[in-house]
Amino acid sequence: RVDVGRAMRRRARASTRGAFACVLFALLAAVCARASDYYAALGVSRGAEESQIKRAYRKLALKYHPDKNPNDESAKKKFTEISQAYEVLSDKEKRSIYDRYGEDGVKQHEQSGGRGGGGAQDIFSQFFGGGGPFGGFGGFGGEQEEPETPKGTTIKVDLGMTVKEIYLGATAPVTREKLVTKSARGTRKCNCRQKLVTRQVGPGMYQQYTEQTCEDCPNVKLVRERADLKVEVDPGAPVGHEILFFEEGDAMIDGDPGDLLFVVQTLEDKENRITRVGKSDLHMTYEITLVEALNGFSKIFKHYDGHDVVIARTGVTVPFDKMTLKGEGLPKHNQFKKFGDMFITFQVQFPASLDQKQRDVVSKTFASSKFVEVGKVVV
Repeated sequence: RVDVGRAMRRRARASTRGAFACVLFALLAAVCARASDYYAALGVSRGAEESQIKRAYRKLALKYHPDKNPNDESAKKKFTEISQAYEVLSDKEKRSIYDRYGEDGVKQHEQSGGRGGGGAQDIFSQFFGGGGPFGGFGGFGGEQEEPETPKGTTIKVDLGMTVKEIYLGATAPVTREKLVTKSARGTRKCNCRQKLVTRQVGPGMYQQYTEQTCEDCPNVKLVRERADLKVEVDPGAPVGHEILFFEEGDAMIDGDPGDLLFVVQTLEDKENRITRVGKSDLHMTYEITLVEALNGFSKIFKHYDGHDVVIARTGVTVPFDKMTLKGEGLPKHNQFKKFGDMFITFQVQFPASLDQKQRDVVSKTFASSKFVEVGKVVV
């Protein structure tokens, strides 16, 4: 009996350890899954170089700075998000910790004595120096902004995702060819600019004119190269939602590569006849038989995440009757456990033919029935 008790206790401890290991693994997986958030915030890949991260932050910080977007809470939130991302990814030690343990790992590192980051404005000021490129504390009306490096055109690509992929969230692999720069023989003129020249043409007489001055740089050429990307689409991503890949567009000589911008579009689920309507609602065309339309029915629809949705009607259902299922639509983007609705339009399947005996039964059955006027729906 003692041996049996010990064995049972050992099994219980082993079961507890197994359950704890599963929970720990799930937590670690959740933490690691968040490791792409900072990269996504800046629109760069996980392998992005430090210079690319700096250029991405510069572009987005100027776009979303509160001075440029007064009373815009979404811009303020975005500015804070990209500032936090840059503060971590621009630091080699923090970036390494983030890649392995996610945001929580960085926070624990800072709490244990690592260097902590300042606020979004502090990071912005450190990057641009002083009050930034907006003329000190006077907003955008002060000093002139520094000239920007020429940049390639942004390429926009419609990204078609099925209703199911939008419902669950998905990663879409994308393969494309883009222009990149490769070394070539010889040198070329680069970094050309206009220089003001003053020349004396006579006693007390001067002439001013501009001339172009250039530097000699190694020659390059543009070639096409295959690029493989993975585009992460959040559950409930709205139609027109934009996902930026910084400098993943075509390269240009004497400038920075352009950006690649994916624009999310929702495709119809033809198998289940489900389409997206509005922001987070779905519409399904649902077919029932004539017998079900007359007698009522209760059927199960398996939703995209596997849960059962009961579709039931009592009484008569006429063609094009409608029904609303609350909370069975798409997830509301960035709103925890909130869903839109599903609207159902019923279509009725009629028999292909009836024999004489069946016709007589139908005529007798409905001889005294009241019929719904066409176009009216019985509530």
